[in-house]
Amino acid sequence: MNLFGVMDVSGSALKAERVRAEIVAANMANAETTRTSDGGPYRRQHVVFGETGGSFADVLRSASFGGNAGGGGVEVTGVIEDRSAPLERYEPGHPDADANGFVAYPDINPLTEMVDLMGATRAYGMNASALQAEKNMVGASLDLLK
Repeated sequence: MNLFGVMDVSGSALKAERVRAEIVAANMANAETTRTSDGGPYRRQHVVFGETGGSFADVLRSASFGGNAGGGGVEVTGVIEDRSAPLERYEPGHPDADANGFVAYPDINPLTEMVDLMGATRAYGMNASALQAEKNMVGASLDLLK
């Protein structure tokens, strides 16, 4: 893989982690949303990552035969809804309460969301550091040519 290919991989990871952080923020913002346009409580969202380019086996096979060992990077292949049952709270005066006085709330745990956000933040920071290191290597290579 050439140096600019490594930058592409880090850049794609930065984009993917930004989307992950946005989804976590949306989950936290909607933790108490009992009514959506679909009619029920908000459903927690999950980001699904996938690889771009060839599979790991293809990249490994290519590298072992002297070919270009460039992986494609990462991309967000989808955002899926959590299908877990909503949490039921007894609040008979709530406008969204059912006939028994229970209100359906999203099954969102703020601690879980904070851990996911910390993971996304750390991964984003590591990829930004890798991108900065690659930038420094390119600069050093250009300085050698002077």
